[in-house]
Amino acid sequence: MFSLRNCGLWVAASLTKKRLTLARFSGDSAAPLATKFDVIVVGGGHAGTEAAAAAARCGSRTLLLTHRVDTIGQMSCNPSFGGIGKGHLMREVDALDGLCSRICDQSGVHYKVLNRRKGPAVWGLRAQIDRKLYKQNMQKEILNTPLLTVQEGAVEDLILTEPEPEYTGKCRVSGVVLADGSTVHAESVVLTTGTFLRGVIVIGLEMHPAGRLGDQPSVGLAHTLEKLGFVVGRLKTGTPPRIAKESINFSILNKQTPDNPSIPFSFISETVWIKPEDQLPCYLTHTNPKVDEIVLENLHLNSHIKETTRGPRYCPSIESKVLRFPNRLHQVWLEPEGMDSDLIYPQGLSVTLPAELQEKMITCIKGLEKAKMIQPGYGVQYDYLDPRQITPSLETHLVQRLFFAGQINGTTGYEEAAAQGVIAGINASLRVKRKPPFVVSRTEGYIGVLIDDLTTLGTNEPYRMFTSRAEFRLSLRPDNADSRLTFRGYKEVGCVSQQRYERASWMKSSLEEGISVLKSIEFSSSKWKKLIPEASISIGKSLPLRALDVLKYEEVDMKLLATAVPAPLKKYITCRELAERLKIEERSTTLLCFGCAYRMTQVLPTIPPCKLTKVWQQWEIHQNCK
Repeated sequence: MFSLRNCGLWVAASLTKKRLTLARFSGDSAAPLATKFDVIVVGGGHAGTEAAAAAARCGSRTLLLTHRVDTIGQMSCNPSFGGIGKGHLMREVDALDGLCSRICDQSGVHYKVLNRRKGPAVWGLRAQIDRKLYKQNMQKEILNTPLLTVQEGAVEDLILTEPEPEYTGKCRVSGVVLADGSTVHAESVVLTTGTFLRGVIVIGLEMHPAGRLGDQPSVGLAHTLEKLGFVVGRLKTGTPPRIAKESINFSILNKQTPDNPSIPFSFISETVWIKPEDQLPCYLTHTNPKVDEIVLENLHLNSHIKETTRGPRYCPSIESKVLRFPNRLHQVWLEPEGMDSDLIYPQGLSVTLPAELQEKMITCIKGLEKAKMIQPGYGVQYDYLDPRQITPSLETHLVQRLFFAGQINGTTGYEEAAAQGVIAGINASLRVKRKPPFVVSRTEGYIGVLIDDLTTLGTNEPYRMFTSRAEFRLSLRPDNADSRLTFRGYKEVGCVSQQRYERASWMKSSLEEGISVLKSIEFSSSKWKKLIPEASISIGKSLPLRALDVLKYEEVDMKLLATAVPAPLKKYITCRELAERLKIEERSTTLLCFGCAYRMTQVLPTIPPCKLTKVWQQWEIHQNCK
């Protein structure tokens, strides 16, 4: 049993650990311990790692500053990546040669595509991730990236100089001041501070300064940004308790198995690292009226829920769900934290009640009657900066060459942070080289939708990506992110490797060739029915049908077509991804033909005049999609 006092003392002790000695690590052991870099990235979370790696890939000498090297790539909340809308972001980050998708393919324990019953435009790639393995693989990647140096240290202030007259802004950043008083200079600085800006952890009525459990907050930097004139807001989030695996009765719960075959996140991964039969299952249970009763009777002991600070609407705490949706049962997904982990993460049970009440609440849930809580859930309150103060390149309007990415911009989620990180890192490097910024429009990708929403509309609650936010979601699919972004990343920026570029080029030419071949094969509908009896082809009128038209039937895939007409089509089924994409291209093309005209009539009135050029370019593509 956790006592409130003991829980508070444990948290306080974890926050006052002796700080690590300042150290520096580098992917290149021969690299000098410089005090001047092209780009400095502050923070080693999901935005920071992507930003630092992207800047280094663009050829900039980059420094990643983090409180502790051993927390680089740490999954502070849920042990999963992807989902509906979020999986799209991961594919787009990967298309720009980002890290998170490849690392997930090396670290997952349960891979599944959500929304399979709907069209491919809204499929959501998702995976449960082994926390320890992900962190190990990410640190290995970061510490072996050329031109990237990693240093432990807390940033307390910014070094500011006179602004460049040809750009807007009151001043220009030229480096950072560390907690020990030392300075490091750079041409561009990227802040990816996550929940650390004046962060506070809350359990019950107890509050402790922290960015996350065990790490001190960033107070000096928050004061600096406020003094510079940035509009600062306050947000909150939370995390569930952790439960001992052996104390759960899984036999009475609904078991969820992974996909077979498992679909990798990365375009350059042929498969994931683990076979489907070796992956771990997830389990589903539900809350009940007893849980509601405990929550409602103890609201006076929960300072986090009383706060007027806005929390995540789409990933609310159990207290928020009970208050907003009374007398309902709420799903609780029991997710593994790793292959050799003894912990289970109860997704959907984020809670900030006192620790002993959390344990009491857990044991009221089916399957958890004898559950043992290893770590209590807690809330985090933190500063964020109004994202309308940044440009589409993520550079701030107030301070030249200063970039923001991640939760500092009011977003929530690993994927949203990674997407901003890769764009901020690319543009920080381009700014050093005095090249035009790299901007993804909302007609080109979910990254564009994310950044456009933030920079034009702002947010007063943690922003999460959904497919419904994208007007052109029929064409912005997870499967074609490489054709949309990889070529731009390679030719305009140089952040994409030769290997990835060649892979994307091969896929593009193979798709074009495959579609051309499918259009050239034509038989009568009666003959197609004989060749593929499984297909629901009407033979009332024996009309000519192309193989491309036959592929649109739900029962027909490339493997079935290649069996019916092996000579010209057999080579297109040797690559699983190519075969699937040919099927998706036909389905999506048909949908676009019938839906793009209606979509344009709905979207055009909402598009600002400055963005109409890109919109009409997209429309012209749709006009010729057949």
